[in-house]
Amino acid sequence: MNKLQDHYATVPAEKLKSFVASLTQQAGMSEEKSLLLADLLVENDLRGVFSHGSRQVATYARIMRDGLINPNPDVKVISETPATLLVDGDGGLGYFPAFRAAELLVEKCRACGIAAAVTRNHGHIGAAGIYSRVLAEHDLIGYVTSGHQLSLNADQSIMKAAGESPMSFAVPAGDSSAMVLDFGAMHDLYEDSPHREELIRLTPGLVFRNMGLGFMCQALGGFLAGVPVEQERATYTFKGANQGSLIIALDAAKFGSLDAFKDEMDRYMQLTAEMQPLPGFDRATLPGVLEAERERKWGASGIPIGEEHRSVLEQAAREFGIELPF
Repeated sequence: MNKLQDHYATVPAEKLKSFVASLTQQAGMSEEKSLLLADLLVENDLRGVFSHGSRQVATYARIMRDGLINPNPDVKVISETPATLLVDGDGGLGYFPAFRAAELLVEKCRACGIAAAVTRNHGHIGAAGIYSRVLAEHDLIGYVTSGHQLSLNADQSIMKAAGESPMSFAVPAGDSSAMVLDFGAMHDLYEDSPHREELIRLTPGLVFRNMGLGFMCQALGGFLAGVPVEQERATYTFKGANQGSLIIALDAAKFGSLDAFKDEMDRYMQLTAEMQPLPGFDRATLPGVLEAERERKWGASGIPIGEEHRSVLEQAAREFGIELPF
């Protein structure tokens, strides 16, 4: 899904943002929130993370229309200390409490050296890298994970307990782009993944490590945020608000020279770029390099929207009575 398609339309980022905002407003979202959501989704498209970009708005508009998610949540800080935050999402999409938490952590982290936020009572946060990058843009190291409501029983594989949640790390650099690792802990191991059984047979160690990451997503991003293990114990005002997140910020400047650290990161980026790529790949890069390159290039030339992506948006536009402007 995140590969460039053979046939695509090149769409200016601002035109795509305008469409996303219009669609969510048709579903009942306020202009202010719709514009923020549009920025965050289209930023993912710009980076080539199409799976978590504007195509997601079709699902979001439908779950708001159907009453599964609050279209206009009143996001609130429930409690805080000098180094911690608890943010309630009021049954809305997770983008709003998670983005607010990441922004509020910046000053707390600079004051304390490390700061953490938990968000609760919300839906999908989207790509975890959205929020780790907020911290990296302020020269902070970021870690983000999310958890969701599980539905477990004894007849299922233990893999089901690992969920389908994301994790992201972001580390600032100097002249280079930040190193951003953003991934689904159980990606390629979902029930419908075509190579799951083969991976279990050939590389069980890798599978166990992925499962371990998935378990941690649920513990830190879910249970810590008040998501219960058993679905029957859940008491959600909005059925789709069944997720939480954990965001941690670390200030490298509290442990030494920030400039020296960023210089080392630049050198690391440069040296690894000269190394031999994996078989079948044409470049050796660290996480986040390709995404940053796309963001610069497509920000100027437009975003390549493939035929299937366009079809998803076109169907949503018809459902909500607006025009797809490309």
